[in-house]
Amino acid sequence: MKFIINSQLFAKNLQALSGVLTTNNNVPIISCFHFNLEDKLLTVKATDLETTVTTTIELEEAETDGLSQIAVPAKKLIDIMKSVSDEPITFTVDESTFSVELKSREGKYRLAGQNPESFPAMQPKGETNSVTISASALVNAITKTSFAASTDDMHQQMSGIFCELSPEYTTFVATDAHKLVRYRRLDVVNDEVKSFIFSKKPINLVKNILSANKEECDVTIEYNNTNVFFSFGNMFVACRLVDGKYPDYERAIPKENPYRLTLDRASFLNSLRRVSIFANETTHQVRIKTGGNEVIITAEDVDYSNDARERLACEYEGEPMEIGFNARFLLEMISNLDSENIVMQLSHPSRAGIITPVVDDENNKEDILMLVMPVMLANS
Repeated sequence: MKFIINSQLFAKNLQALSGVLTTNNNVPIISCFHFNLEDKLLTVKATDLETTVTTTIELEEAETDGLSQIAVPAKKLIDIMKSVSDEPITFTVDESTFSVELKSREGKYRLAGQNPESFPAMQPKGETNSVTISASALVNAITKTSFAASTDDMHQQMSGIFCELSPEYTTFVATDAHKLVRYRRLDVVNDEVKSFIFSKKPINLVKNILSANKEECDVTIEYNNTNVFFSFGNMFVACRLVDGKYPDYERAIPKENPYRLTLDRASFLNSLRRVSIFANETTHQVRIKTGGNEVIITAEDVDYSNDARERLACEYEGEPMEIGFNARFLLEMISNLDSENIVMQLSHPSRAGIITPVVDDENNKEDILMLVMPVMLANS
């Protein structure tokens, strides 16, 4: 087995696969890449047993003398590919010992490969349904929701991202019971209603690969009851879906929110960043006091005699109100919005606040709603 490949092209493709790599003492071979060479087509695969990522690279020069597959230590291979200059690399495998030799202008490097037969096989797709979404739309959907997913392994369903396809739109939802994000794509539809839960690690891996690519493309998502498959460019990602039923998130969204606070997003975000420095390090509580055409943001840490207060111009409709929130949650949400202005819809200091962007573009294909639970104030 022998082929020649550009070092930078090789490094770029290997780096895309590296996010799935894991160290598993029980299955040490999954710390390797699996190579398969057919004619002048090189397929490289990596897996953590739950998720498998594959890339296919067309080669100009290749030959197989009996051996067409090999398992190669991933970390060392990535490190050497990133270190050599931009040049052709000759990759040669000894079929009797599985020894791998890399040859560049600077020198030769030898790695101890492994028998590829013990590398885990990827499950067959079987019968699937599919939907197509643009790379930028999928990246936005994942970016604007994944931060709100639960990190508690005891609530497996809430640790993923819920996806619901329908004839009207496609909805992505993430929540940890303290915050919730509902992101809808109005330009991605399906003939019938289907829903499933993406696991957070592989869906973020897909996002990272697409973001690093920087080229717009279509992503085909195929799914069945247990697995989901992403195809784009020369990449293929297969992973398990989260088993179970997602909570009825719509019930958590209050329908009656008569008070509306409209703010300049950047000003509000910067004010929160400054004021939250002085908040209690356990509760991260900030107070938002509304009334008239201004909002007052305060925070204090009684234990250390720290406090801060800022005043912002706003548009407010409703009765004066004082409500508390976890500053970290607000910062995460507002950082993941792009609009110039945002609206916070409120009803009572003990009920959730709804944050939405102010969008003037009639051709906008996004519908974003963010929910954050309040923190009870000491004088409430």
